[in-house]
Amino acid sequence: MGLFSFIKNAGEKIFGGSESPEEKAQKVKDHVSKYGFDLSGVTFAANGDSIVVSGSAKNLDEKQRILATAGNVDGIDNVEDNLTLIEPLKFDLPDFSKTMYTVKSGDNLSKISKEVYGDPNKYPVIFEANKPMLTDPDKIYPGQVLYIPPVG
Repeated sequence: MGLFSFIKNAGEKIFGGSESPEEKAQKVKDHVSKYGFDLSGVTFAANGDSIVVSGSAKNLDEKQRILATAGNVDGIDNVEDNLTLIEPLKFDLPDFSKTMYTVKSGDNLSKISKEVYGDPNKYPVIFEANKPMLTDPDKIYPGQVLYIPPVG
């Protein structure tokens, strides 16, 4: 499957600092679940500053969004992807290195859209793919990892 790297000190603060691995995993699962993903077949395990996500996701889009949401937590530096897909792919497997984008200083969604799609006006595709984690297209921050969906 894969291992995705995140910036450890960027993201939503959900930890108090003294959690056991089980408590840490539960807090990440609770954080991801508040965004409305179907986590009925998904488990989370903590291993130090890494989160292991296992089980089954509905489709590739939801899988990538779950992984990005789990990694955009202050204190998490890696997410190990052990998810399988319930809905089979209808296209060739994408290059996963191109489905996640780490926001750099000075980035905005239009700039990212131009870089990944060649068209700055496709930024709503990135915004929609990262909702509800993103609530405003202008509110992204360096170190945040965004899911970049394929464009039809």
